[in-house]
Amino acid sequence: MEIRAAKLIVNQSGGNSSKNAETFRVTLPNAWVNELGLDFDNRNLELRFDGEKIIITKKPDINEFIRKKQCNNLLKLEYFNFDDLCTVIIADYTDYEIIIENKTNDFLHCAFGKNNNPDWADYLEFIKSRCVPESRDRIRNYLEAIGLNSYDPIEIIKKTNGKMAEDNQWLRVTLL
Repeated sequence: MEIRAAKLIVNQSGGNSSKNAETFRVTLPNAWVNELGLDFDNRNLELRFDGEKIIITKKPDINEFIRKKQCNNLLKLEYFNFDDLCTVIIADYTDYEIIIENKTNDFLHCAFGKNNNPDWADYLEFIKSRCVPESRDRIRNYLEAIGLNSYDPIEIIKKTNGKMAEDNQWLRVTLL
């Protein structure tokens, strides 16, 4: 492991920021950036903070994520608007992590809107949003009619494709 000393770069924020707002940056050595396989066209990072240290890694693409997690319980969800694929979601039910790839620039048709880095809580909320509410009157009758014994959003989506009466979006679910 190579260790280098660095200084945090502190800048005053401008524009509509408050007068005491600051932004913070750090410069990384070229050799490290190159070794991570980063460049102008591939510069998406994942930052993790555990309360004591910041870990910077190259954000994997979907294929890298799947390869890395191949022994885990992975679910692939493809989110469509009519027949147009808008978002691919890979959900890791072992580590409770997700990765997405938007296939459209129209954030109104993206599964998570403008959020390109949803977390597990965002994912669970999205899944619930594609199901009838658990509080629905006579929910037991509805579940029985679609062949389920309990309210499980993923199982409901597998049965209904996540179709809702008020829009044209739907989901295809595949176990990887």
